[in-house]
Amino acid sequence: MAVNKVPVLKRCRSLGLEPSYLGYDKKSKRNLSRANKKVSEYGLQLREKQKAKFIYGVLEKPFRNYYEKADKMKGLTGPNLMTMLETRLDNVVFRLGWARTRREARQIVDHKFVTVNGKIVNIPSYLVKAGDVIEIREAKKSTQRMKDIAEVAGGRIVPEWLDAEDNFKGTIKNLPTREQIDVPVDEMLIVELYSK
Repeated sequence: MAVNKVPVLKRCRSLGLEPSYLGYDKKSKRNLSRANKKVSEYGLQLREKQKAKFIYGVLEKPFRNYYEKADKMKGLTGPNLMTMLETRLDNVVFRLGWARTRREARQIVDHKFVTVNGKIVNIPSYLVKAGDVIEIREAKKSTQRMKDIAEVAGGRIVPEWLDAEDNFKGTIKNLPTREQIDVPVDEMLIVELYSK
């Protein structure tokens, strides 16, 4: 399995991204200085794609598959793509405040902590649907790790398309619209890049 091991702050700096979108509260003290280089249209499109891939922790091939699926769906391709990325199980776990970072959310799903509608799911890319009930398994709720996470991430604001209950249980009220997704990505540039 391919794993992205790029240093987070370094990558955030190169993409011009706030580390808070990934769940990190650190800031880089260094400034990125590009010697007055004008970025081409292709360069802008590529940066937006790399930003989306980095935020959601998706590698190139799965990302392209998401784009092709979004292209076949009804409606605009860009918002469809963002909705699909947002409804990945690892991202939903992060949004519900059950993980400090998106990478930690992926690991929690991988280690069989999460159930969807009562069934254990250990696939981070699993796409949740409206009405799905997501919960941390009873055996895992009392672990020290989950207690630590609850202390740190408990105050995080849960998006309105999710309903977070106490005791690590949440429901997908409806699929998010583009307005409800607060990720700083211009998805239309990604669509332009792939449609060439």
